[in-house]
Amino acid sequence: QPQLVESGGGLVQPGGSLRLSCAASGITLEYYSIGWFRQAPGKEREAVSCISVSGSSAYYVDSVKGRFTASRDNPKNTVYLQMDSLKSEDTARYYCGAGPHFWCSLTRPVVGGYWGHGTQVTVSS
Repeated sequence: QPQLVESGGGLVQPGGSLRLSCAASGITLEYYSIGWFRQAPGKEREAVSCISVSGSSAYYVDSVKGRFTASRDNPKNTVYLQMDSLKSEDTARYYCGAGPHFWCSLTRPVVGGYWGHGTQVTVSS
């Protein structure tokens, strides 16, 4: 069974950094469109970043542009989300997801795909 496992979340002060990891088994992430998503209490899930299948392109929602960087490590079958200059409004549970070409979108709800259980990020002083 395909499985995605996120890690790297935690409590960090405003302005701090975290690096989230998403390790896969049962699927080869290299061939999938990858997304990082987050959901805060009482809010809908939103896409934060999408990485193309080739890994050559990464896209970000406006609120994280210039602060977050998504990347792939294909030999490790892992994707990452480097989060810098964190703000309190970044507090949420973060999920990675994988789907076929063009699955991930910053502007429309995604359907299906494989998902992890998420990792909690809390930004607070």
